[in-house]
Amino acid sequence: MRQIVIMILMMHLFTECHAQKYISQIPFKYDYSLELLKKQSQMTETGLKNKTVVNDNSENLSDEVLALKEKYSIILAVMPNKITNYKLYSYIDPWLNTPYKEKSFSKKGIDCSYFLQSLYSDVYKVTLPKDPAGMWKSKSIQIFTGRSFLAEGDLVFFRYDKDHPISDVGLYLHNDRILACTDKGLAIYNFNDEYFQLRYIGAGRINEDGKKK
Repeated sequence: MRQIVIMILMMHLFTECHAQKYISQIPFKYDYSLELLKKQSQMTETGLKNKTVVNDNSENLSDEVLALKEKYSIILAVMPNKITNYKLYSYIDPWLNTPYKEKSFSKKGIDCSYFLQSLYSDVYKVTLPKDPAGMWKSKSIQIFTGRSFLAEGDLVFFRYDKDHPISDVGLYLHNDRILACTDKGLAIYNFNDEYFQLRYIGAGRINEDGKKK
């Protein structure tokens, strides 16, 4: 038994040291150019003859955009290649965790419908009303009720009470994650949560005719 315990401890120590070594070797920057690879590995063209170099940054994105791509692929639990609308996530990112405040659009407090009205104008070049009911009725938006059709950029509408059939609005992202406002502020939530599912009314998608020329 003593030998088994010693062996387990040695394996754990080896694994930990190996992991630390691997982490220390991760490059700080996202530059994986062929020239840099050859320089770091001290390899010549001959040494690379039978090697395959995979370019993970074929779009030549900046470090900032690559970091954003990776961040939201983790948050939304999708592969990084699903994150392609960089303007959308660049717009969302600095506003996350802003407190909720009715009919307001500032860093001190934000109303999701006001935020999405601004986002749609900037990212999608579509002018919408600032209130959820107005968005629902907008000719720029095509309404549908199915949940399986939801795609990135769709508006999702909610009803909180009988006096306000269309009470609030959020933005569908990926993998059943939505951008919405609750008492916790503007954040990314799981659309499958009971809180949203019990209040969901329908969704809206941009009509091509509604886009600015």
